[in-house]
Parts: sequence; C-alpha cells; structure tokens
Amino acid sequence: MEPSDHLFRRESGRMVSTLTRIFGIHNLALAEDVVQDAFCRALEMWKFRGVPENPGAWLMATAKNRALDALRRERTARTFAPELGRLLHSEWTLAPTVEELFGAHAIKEDLLRMMFSCCHPRLREDAQVALVLHILCGFSVDEAASAFMTSHAAMEKRIVRAKKVLAKSKKLFDVVVSAEFSARLQAVHRTLYLLFNEGYHGASPESAVRVELCQEAMRLTALLLEHPLGATPATFALAALMSLHAARLPGRVDASGNLSSLFDQDRSQWDQSLVVEGLNVLELSATGPELTEYHVEAAIASVHALALRAEDTDWGNIVSHYDTLMSIRPSPVVALNRAIAIAQYEGPERGLEEIQNIADRNRLAAYPFFHAAMGEFELRNGQHEIARGHFREAAALARNPMERRFYVGRVSACEPGVTQQAK
Repeated sequence: MEPSDHLFRRESGRMVSTLTRIFGIHNLALAEDVVQDAFCRALEMWKFRGVPENPGAWLMATAKNRALDALRRERTARTFAPELGRLLHSEWTLAPTVEELFGAHAIKEDLLRMMFSCCHPRLREDAQVALVLHILCGFSVDEAASAFMTSHAAMEKRIVRAKKVLAKSKKLFDVVVSAEFSARLQAVHRTLYLLFNEGYHGASPESAVRVELCQEAMRLTALLLEHPLGATPATFALAALMSLHAARLPGRVDASGNLSSLFDQDRSQWDQSLVVEGLNVLELSATGPELTEYHVEAAIASVHALALRAEDTDWGNIVSHYDTLMSIRPSPVVALNRAIAIAQYEGPERGLEEIQNIADRNRLAAYPFFHAAMGEFELRNGQHEIARGHFREAAALARNPMERRFYVGRVSACEPGVTQQAK
C-alpha cells in the first residue's frame, strides 16, 4: 500500500509546527528540511517494508530523531528557541525536552501556535492563507499557486516574504495569553473561511471543487474549537457554516464530472451526518450577544440544508438573512447573492432591479457569477438573446473547465423552447 498525499500533508503541518517550536521560528527552514528528510526516509523504508500500522507515529518518531541529530550537530552554530534556553544545549536535558515537546498535547498546541503565527497582522490576507496552505497543510508552492490561480514565481515570492515576517517574531505565537489570542482570532477566522471558500468554489484552473482544501479548513477549525480560548460563538458559527456547505459537496459534481446547480442537485447525495452536525454546532454558536457574518452565512446554509427539494426553499427567510449580512459585512458579492435570493422570492425583474442598485457594481465585471445571474434573470424574463450574451460573458470569464462547460450549457439553454433553471 502506498502512503497517501493526505497523510503526508496532515503530518507535515504537525511536524513543522513542533520542530519550529523547538528550533525557533527564525529556523523555520531547518524545520522544513528535517520534515522533508523524514518523508524521504519514509518513502525509502516503506517501499521495502510496507507502510507501518501507524504511519503518523512512525513519521513523528523519525522527525524527533532527526531533530535531536540537528540540535547536536548545529547547537554551536545556531541559536534555537530562546524560551527553551539551556534545555537544548545541555546533553542531560536535550532528549527529555524534545521527548516532551513531541507529546500529543504539545503537538496540538504547537499547531495552534503556528496557525496564529501565520495570521501575523503585518501580513495581507492572501499571504496568511498562503502560509497556512504551505506550512500547516503541506501544499507545495506549485499546489498553492494552482489553488489561487497565480504563477509559481508569484506564490514563491509571497511565501518567502511572509516567512521573513515570521522570522522577525523570534518565537511562535503564545496561545495562552487571552488578550493576544483574542486580538488575532478574527484574522484566524478569516483565513480559515477563505481557505474553505477556495475549496468550495474557488479559482483553481483545474477544478471548481477542491475537496481537500475544504477538509483542511475544517480540520484546522476543529483544532481551534478544542482550545478554551478558541471555542467562541464565532468559531462555532464558522464550523457550522463549513459543515453545512461541505454536506452539499457530493452533489456539486454530477456523474459526468460536470458542475450541478443548487436547483439540479440530487439532494439524496447530500451528507446528512454533516447537516446534523452543522445544525447542532449552529445552535452552540447562539450564545452571548455576538452576531458575526459566519452566524448569518451559516443560517442561510441551514435554510438550504433543511429544504428537501429546491422548490421548498424558504427564500423569504434567506432574503432576510442577506439583509442582516449586508448590515454586518456589506460587499458587492453579498449584494449580488441577495439579489439572487430576491429574484427567487419575488421574480426575475426584481432581481434585475436589485442588481442595478448594487453599489460598486463595476467591481463585479470580472466575476463570472455576476454575468451568470444576469443571464438567469433575463432567461426567466424570456429575453433569450440577452441571456445568451450574459452566459457567453460568464463562460469567457470562467476560471476552470468545469465552470466553462457549465456556462456553455446555459448558453444552449437559451434556445427557444428549452426550459431549465440554474444558479
């Protein structure tokens, strides 16, 4: 049996985080080299001996031994984590200290430390997400570039610059200090949200759905919920939103590999266990006075999840939620989604009116969903030729072949006599 990419990605984040805790964040490159060495060792050994019963534990043990080797070899030439001080420079305390830092609880805490370190306030959102993908999720530069539809060179520069910012921090973020934790928590939420969103309907040139990105975002959000300071109503709301959206992933692509609209999806394929989990976690988020965008978006997702058929959707409730979302975090994209909900509730003409009223509507010009929505409204109004033009524009702006095929299909739906609804 061959080891999976998912195994290496999951273990990579844990190993890099723990090793960085030991070596110091200024030695992040050394931590990554040790992890790479452990992976190479695994591939060599497992090829002949087979994958061990607990491959994660095997990799951690190998990384621990490699860490001890590196500490002994380089402790006269390097400074390591300043807070560990002489513990790493004394042969009597070196091995016990490393052993303790590779304990299960310490590894989880170090993952959280690294997550918060990646969300440094001096970094832009795109750099924060790139670091989380690269360091915590084990994505190569090429994979990260592909996920965010940019070049290898551009992504490499982004990651290198971000790592330089981290190196100046001297040590990983302290997740024990309540005030500092709370101050950076919002940025962590936003990064995890963007990571999930990129997987759910992102800009990858290969696929409109990247399930592995969604899974990584959910894994890191669950880790955040395990920490006493991280289990806030906003974190619960974010976890609920992810579960409710992830429940629909099995229906987003049909048997032929084509995107399926919300209206056309086979809802029997939706993961009901994730729906139940999402609804339960959404209830847990309803404590205290805090109302975030994640609460509202999760509430919208819950309305869709509870509708057994597309025609059973409570669009009036969804419009009300979008009104609230516009008051919390207004944006042209939120306004567009609100217009789509209004069109479902009150008719396509009202949807077109609302689109005309969107502030900064010009910012949506390169957004394929904007032209697709215009096409749907005009098609439902009987304006087939105008609708066809909008769908062609959407196809021209499509970010991957799956999206393009979907919009080309909508162009065909504009032929007279063809009736089909999509979103």
